[in-house]
Amino acid sequence: MTGKPGRRGDGTFGELVPAAVALTEKGMLVARGPIATIEIGAETKILAKAMIKQIDRVINDLVNQVNQFKRGGGNPICVAFVGINFAERYVSFEGKKKWPTDGKKYKHPIQEAARAEQRLNDKAQSAFDEFQILRFRATNAKPFPFEWVDLVRTEMEYSSILTRISREYDRRFA
Repeated sequence: MTGKPGRRGDGTFGELVPAAVALTEKGMLVARGPIATIEIGAETKILAKAMIKQIDRVINDLVNQVNQFKRGGGNPICVAFVGINFAERYVSFEGKKKWPTDGKKYKHPIQEAARAEQRLNDKAQSAFDEFQILRFRATNAKPFPFEWVDLVRTEMEYSSILTRISREYDRRFA
């Protein structure tokens, strides 16, 4: 947000600064540019492995981002999308070094996913107007498969959130 210090979040939508020129890009329906207000703020996090080790930081980042969105005044719609990996195994990399999960010292994502989701719902969800857990499976190993745990549920939840955001936007800002 122009003129107010703070982290912008992963996605912000608001009123264009009157002196600015909106930039349009091929294939995009919404122009972009510096904004004077935040009307919708979105934050995204992805938990792929070692979820419980980092869950407190992720929760704090999410909640603190809501405070950043609201810092400029107004009443922004605050949205979060959090991906949680439910894969039976996972490999991370540091340069060329591989770090596979082993189920013991390095827990497989499926061993921590439900607990991570519960902590997010207990500690972060209430800070947002809309909050969606995106449940997926990804191993990060060739051929790099990816799938939604339940595609229909994911699509229904996401579509419902978009509908509610749209209606709330009209109520707050129209």
